[in-house]
Amino acid sequence: MIDEFAKDTLHGRLRRDREALLWKLDGLSDYDARRPLTATGTNLLGLVKHVAMVEARYFGEVFDRPYPEPLPRWQDSDGSDLWATEDETRDRIIGFYRRTWEHSDATIAELPLDARGHVPWWPEPHADTNLFAIMVHVLGESVRHAGHADILREGLDGRTGLRAEHEQQIDEEARAAHWAKIEQAARSVAPITAEPG
Repeated sequence: MIDEFAKDTLHGRLRRDREALLWKLDGLSDYDARRPLTATGTNLLGLVKHVAMVEARYFGEVFDRPYPEPLPRWQDSDGSDLWATEDETRDRIIGFYRRTWEHSDATIAELPLDARGHVPWWPEPHADTNLFAIMVHVLGESVRHAGHADILREGLDGRTGLRAEHEQQIDEEARAAHWAKIEQAARSVAPITAEPG
């Protein structure tokens, strides 16, 4: 009973964060969806591509249920799963992500939480694991990158939130006042933490 509750809870959260991550692309131009927004090149469409690859691998080869489409070997990872090339369209990447959901959901539905898996890219003694640990790991990855996407999207146009139905109209004046209050609090401690000159 507790296993089914745990599986349903983790799976429900994973589904929620998948949708949140995709929502961060809504209404953006192709350029804004794929342009580098940090010094390391992090971008919204690249985050979706990366999380899709994570799900395909963890719910696929870890449980000897290979993802049905070709994936680059994990040993050959070169960071290209973190950005979209010129020939990879938004629809292609989103389609890949949605197909990984189907594959992952089938693995989750068909295996018990204690089903054994092996992660060849994890160091020993952690490589041998189970579905519960992988669900927690993938959920953590999804939450982490959905959070990155939230910050990136806020930087582009000010939009924030988890789901469209909870999004509130942006009040620029209230945001500016809130920002000023936080900035003032930070500046008020500056003399305490400043290095002697």
